[in-house]
Amino acid sequence: MPSRRAQIEMTADEVLAFVADQMVMQCATVGPRGLPHMVPLWYVPEGIELVGWTYAKSQKARNLERDPRATVGIEDGVQYHELRGVMFECDVEMERDPSKVEQNGLMLFNRYAGELSPEIREMVANQARKRVGLRFVPSRVVSWDHRKLGDVY
Repeated sequence: MPSRRAQIEMTADEVLAFVADQMVMQCATVGPRGLPHMVPLWYVPEGIELVGWTYAKSQKARNLERDPRATVGIEDGVQYHELRGVMFECDVEMERDPSKVEQNGLMLFNRYAGELSPEIREMVANQARKRVGLRFVPSRVVSWDHRKLGDVY
């Protein structure tokens, strides 16, 4: 009997399409007490890598300064036969140059707000001074799509 795990795994193209279609990831970093610190985060996919930003003084940023690794989860579905998702174990690159952080912000707002009005551009430029850019570079990918089981579990 074939592995159930192998039956539900997404192909590389399916992973890319799924990540491009979803809007929020759960980002888990290692907190100061050694426990996971998990928060939702907007992202922009660039191939298999995910780009975002966060406040430089946030717990997430402090955690990544101490240990630049994160586990990211992106999921969809409610009923068991609908569940699908990906988990990325990532090395995270932090960017502090305000002009580059601003580019991350503009990419995010372009994806989530659509047109980049002058007001949004100004807001992003002001925010960039207080934020750090994040690039999640997966070292391991795990995926699942229970729809592939055809309602047979």
